[in-house]
Amino acid sequence: MIQWQDLHHSELTTFSLYALLKLRCEVFVVEQTCPYQDIDGDDLVGENRHILGWKDNELVAYARILKSEDELEPVVIGRVIISGSARGEKLGYRLMEQTLAACEKQWPDKALYLGAQAHLQSFYAHFGFAPVTDVYDEDGIAHIGMARETKQA
Repeated sequence: MIQWQDLHHSELTTFSLYALLKLRCEVFVVEQTCPYQDIDGDDLVGENRHILGWKDNELVAYARILKSEDELEPVVIGRVIISGSARGEKLGYRLMEQTLAACEKQWPDKALYLGAQAHLQSFYAHFGFAPVTDVYDEDGIAHIGMARETKQA
């Protein structure tokens, strides 16, 4: 059973912040052998939110939502991650459902954007995202920009 949290950055505990930074480092830096500056100054500012999925007190699913102060900019979903110990359970779909529900609740009229690893394009298309850029290299991994417009009434 996964316990989900949708937290404004000010609601993060030291334990949960440590857990999310640890998980991001384990997968994005170590597993994907991609040394980059994960702690980028965006985790604890503005209206930004964090979606956390816990199983037996271990963080197994996570996504970060960035809301720009510029009202013309889309809300950006990033750092979408499933722990290696929890893969193969379709948890990515549940994580995206939680993330999109948080976006809808907080910013129902905002378009959404994400920089997806290119091989996950069909996964994000399942949630209504469409490519808006060519494939590009980010830290040695092929990515593609994808967007989803606001829901029409």
